[in-house]
Amino acid sequence: MIPFSPPRIDDKIINEIVAALKSGWITTGPRTKLFEKKLTEFTDAKAVLCVNSATAGLELLLRWFGVKEGDEVILPAYTYAATANVIVHCGAKPVFVDSNAHDFNISVEEIEKAITPRTKAIMPVDIAGLPCDYNEINALVRRVDIKSLFEPQTKEQEQLGRIMVLADAAHSLGGWYENKRTGNLTDITVFSFHAVKNLTTAEGGAVCLNLPLPFNNEEIYKYLCIKSLHGQNKDAFQKAKIGNCQYDIVEAGYKFNMTDIQAAMGLVEIDRYDNDMLIKRKSIFDKYTAAFINKKWAWLPVITNEIKETSYHVYLLRVRNIIEEQRDAIIEAIFKAEVAVNVHFIPLPMMTFYKKMGYSIDNYPVAYSNYACEISLPVYYDLTDEQTETVINVVCEAVEKVIY
Repeated sequence: MIPFSPPRIDDKIINEIVAALKSGWITTGPRTKLFEKKLTEFTDAKAVLCVNSATAGLELLLRWFGVKEGDEVILPAYTYAATANVIVHCGAKPVFVDSNAHDFNISVEEIEKAITPRTKAIMPVDIAGLPCDYNEINALVRRVDIKSLFEPQTKEQEQLGRIMVLADAAHSLGGWYENKRTGNLTDITVFSFHAVKNLTTAEGGAVCLNLPLPFNNEEIYKYLCIKSLHGQNKDAFQKAKIGNCQYDIVEAGYKFNMTDIQAAMGLVEIDRYDNDMLIKRKSIFDKYTAAFINKKWAWLPVITNEIKETSYHVYLLRVRNIIEEQRDAIIEAIFKAEVAVNVHFIPLPMMTFYKKMGYSIDNYPVAYSNYACEISLPVYYDLTDEQTETVINVVCEAVEKVIY
């Protein structure tokens, strides 16, 4: 069986984890702080905080901004549950909007229609690693008429004076937008380092801060270190220093910190990300594109254009003029040929929890249309050329068996 997306675990990863274990630092310590530094350099963000998941990072920043019951947060209907669940955890209302037809990402036109005086944040999602339309989104929240709707209720909201843009970039580490890395494209960006991501720390994530003046991003980073660790004003690394064992609890914080074992994996991967991991993933994308470009039924994903380049995370192949049941039959045929594929994503208004909240997929026709004909193909470091050819042949045979 060709798997869908196994993590890359080689001797470099194993040796660095063993070194972390032998060092005695297995919670937040020197490796986590070094990983934060390397991520700051990689993204050119103003400050980076590592956390135990992207989900934790998103919730942490919503809570920092004071998002609460009665507030609204705009997000795409086409995303994973984590993006919406954190809004629910904060007591706020997820306001789903529809997608673009051409690239799966959130529609800026639909964002504008959804803004109300209750809107506190917008959460664009870089589906499959392709950055959203950040110039348009950033310009939208700064427009005089949109700012005039904003009703700040916390010190942070008053300082920003507008809707916050909190990018869910779980897929897009290493992507580009107008010659800038993701992580440096809007107010705050959150990455995921889950096991299936390009760069994995098993579980983990990072928050990239790029807030404008008068915010001091370094000071916010220091505060978030406290908020992400029970409200404790010193972590274990700080307390281990001579004469520094006393600490205080300054608020009822959360347990969101990254460990040095996780960071050990990240340190290996970030050092070889550009010149190894992304090169391999791009080569797989290129092979798929070359194989499918002349197939009349194939609708290829946007990989690059004049201003964007994906992180080569997920290859979203769409099959033209089919319905959901045909797509499912194609996937079944692919699995029977011992190739694992996936679907990214089932739109959240189709999920039981969100249907019970009153959402209906009928209100998001583009999101449904994208979902109904999409098949995600295997892309991972250890996928061989021979296996890639097998995937291509199996997919073509399955599609043509179902639609012809």
